[in-house]
Amino acid sequence: MKTFNEIRAINVNEHTEKKEGLTYLSWAWAWDTFKQACPDATYEILKSPAGLPYFESLAGAMVYTKVTANGETHEMWLPVMDGKNKAMKSEPYAYSVRDWKTKQQVEKTVDAYSMFDINKTLMRCLVKNLAMFGLGLYIYSGEDLPEVEPEPIDTEPMLNAITQAASLEDLKNVYFGVVKMAKGNQEVMRQLEAAKDARKNQLMEAA
Repeated sequence: MKTFNEIRAINVNEHTEKKEGLTYLSWAWAWDTFKQACPDATYEILKSPAGLPYFESLAGAMVYTKVTANGETHEMWLPVMDGKNKAMKSEPYAYSVRDWKTKQQVEKTVDAYSMFDINKTLMRCLVKNLAMFGLGLYIYSGEDLPEVEPEPIDTEPMLNAITQAASLEDLKNVYFGVVKMAKGNQEVMRQLEAAKDARKNQLMEAA
């Protein structure tokens, strides 16, 4: 079984999609990956006294899941929301927003939730639940990548290529090439950009 830190270091980015500013991780991939890391893992969907897989209130509907692995149990909850991240209720309701184009208040409607919405929210809740064990946790903290030690990158040949660029067009092509080699390393990116700007100024002065 993997530890929390080992699970937390798994890069999930290739299995996510963004909708309305939120990042969603594929539940099927998440559960498959988590079970491989923790074979004893089980999950439970908490049900209301009426036996329904959701809880309803005047504020909307909420779902709950519970995951147990490695001798630990974590519970998670998630409201049922529409495509605009508005809470869905048992009946449709309207709300007003300011239209940024017309500068006028316009009325929007939130549809009543269906069992499809409940099911979708349950699986998203499960994914969020798995984050309590480390899988994809960095998504919920607003980060883009898990906290893992970046691979060392030899910047000398990259910087040399930039400083030896013979023209602005050559500099542009070289810069785009070495940026790909930086693999998203922010420190390396800053060095490359500084070298590019310096070489650009030299070429413009020599023109």
